[in-house]
Amino acid sequence: MATLTHHESVTAEYLEVSPNARKKFIMIIVAGVVVLAVGLLLSALGIGAEHHEGAAAAHEATSHGAGPAAGHHGSPAWLKRLIVSLWHNNVFFTGVSAIGTVFMAIQYVAYAGWSVLIKRINEALSAWLIPGLILMIGIFAISLINHDIFHWTMPGIMDEGSENYDHIIAGKAGFLNLPFYLIRMVLFLGLWAFFTKRLRDLSLAEDLNGGTEYFHKSINVSALFLVIYAVSSPIAAWDWVMSVDTHWFSTMFGWYVFASWWVSGIAAVTLCTILLKQAGYLRWVKEGHLHDLGKFMFGFSIFWTYVWFSQFMLIWYANLPEESVYFNQRLGGFDGRYTWMFFGNLVINFVFPFLVLMTRDAKRQMIMLKIVSIAILIGHWSDFYLMLMPGTMKAENGFIIEIGTALIFLGAFLLLMTKRLSQASLVPVHHPFLDESVHHTT
Repeated sequence: MATLTHHESVTAEYLEVSPNARKKFIMIIVAGVVVLAVGLLLSALGIGAEHHEGAAAAHEATSHGAGPAAGHHGSPAWLKRLIVSLWHNNVFFTGVSAIGTVFMAIQYVAYAGWSVLIKRINEALSAWLIPGLILMIGIFAISLINHDIFHWTMPGIMDEGSENYDHIIAGKAGFLNLPFYLIRMVLFLGLWAFFTKRLRDLSLAEDLNGGTEYFHKSINVSALFLVIYAVSSPIAAWDWVMSVDTHWFSTMFGWYVFASWWVSGIAAVTLCTILLKQAGYLRWVKEGHLHDLGKFMFGFSIFWTYVWFSQFMLIWYANLPEESVYFNQRLGGFDGRYTWMFFGNLVINFVFPFLVLMTRDAKRQMIMLKIVSIAILIGHWSDFYLMLMPGTMKAENGFIIEIGTALIFLGAFLLLMTKRLSQASLVPVHHPFLDESVHHTT
């Protein structure tokens, strides 16, 4: 390895979040509030709603084994949409936030040097984990009032003598019960946040004191975190997403949700890197680093598609009613309300990044990477929409409330992320592999 002379040529650089930038983030939140208010008003007035068709479609889904229609016992459509939308956005943003720590931990255990210059972006991406945990507990508690998200929380659904009894859901009582569910939620997110803070503290201490002690500690912490994350993330996917469709199950689902979070996280890191570079920061980040990030986006878009196809093909080929109902709802159910999105999901999350990033040059151009990153983030937000809406809103879905909520989350996420970015040098000046990252070419 080259002699460690990086501190002579590479100096610390600090992000200054200007009042103008903060104002933009707040404006995103304000715009989200306005869009959300319009959506709630339209929904409350019944404009654009199809309640009768929705109820009929939900009844049809019930008769084919999709579970009773929650709409008959739930909140008004506008309130239910708001609650489901809050859950949808928090699951998406919290999952993407955790990927910052996952990505960094993988780099540590792999002894990777190329990514050192973007390490602080990964640390900042994880800033949403604690707010995400608080929001998840709060939204889940609110959803219990009228059982708007999870049908398995209805009273008596697991009691044989009750009129709400469902023998399939009762068979899952050992796993799907409120105390165990909440313990898993708090434990998983608490562990993710703990390891995130531990790696962040070690990183900041390394900046302050230098040496290799913190680097080796970070490797040990990362290895333990990755084992915990590998076990907890698929269970989180079952809990937070798959249990919405309580009758349905897929052995591929944990991988599927992780693939969606993972490629979204890489897209977020890439987009943040480009925006910082265009603002005059990260001057040691070169085409080689962008090329590697582009390869990650390209490769894992294909990986997501592989998991998507594996899940779809096996269920389609077996054609078992209890499994195929999930895709029937999304392909042609509810008067085809989700069909265009089902195919659009494949175009924006696979076809577009695959074709655009196929060449070497495209992976090294900031404009191309920026476009693809934004497309992937929108695409996988839509992917989670497609996972959650048919099982909750049936035919009464919409987009205005959902987009408004997404903008509020986005603005808040950017405020927290940029605040953490500004709290330490963008360049980890005493990282042992900094020299390798500065001189990285590909």
